[in-house]
Amino acid sequence: MKKMMALAMALMMALALMCGAAAAEESPAEIPMTGGWAAAADPAVTDDVKALVEKATEGLLGVNYVPVAYLGSQVVAGTNHAVLCQATTVSPDAQPRFVILYLYEDLQGGVKVLNAADFDIGALCTYGAEE
Repeated sequence: MKKMMALAMALMMALALMCGAAAAEESPAEIPMTGGWAAAADPAVTDDVKALVEKATEGLLGVNYVPVAYLGSQVVAGTNHAVLCQATTVSPDAQPRFVILYLYEDLQGGVKVLNAADFDIGALCTYGAEE
């Protein structure tokens, strides 16, 4: 469990860097800017997050997605969500992998998958890389 939380925190930091998020403190009165990604204050997978993933993937066949951490959201005409999931192809001997599942929740409550981006933890580490 500690490894999962460390992975989730590392992923949230990487996501913030990739999206150009500033490391400034926000006052409670500030509202996230439309189009900007906001990192989750708590990566815990709530019942709401589970319901989002289930609703978005209910018609998909071949891969099971289990949410591991909620990474953040983006306000658009609706809301985009980023969820770290363990993805397992439905086949014998399939090895689970991690993906960032990007979901779109429209204003009427419909949810769909925008992208399932493979998460390569080794690509984030540059320790020992030759320059």
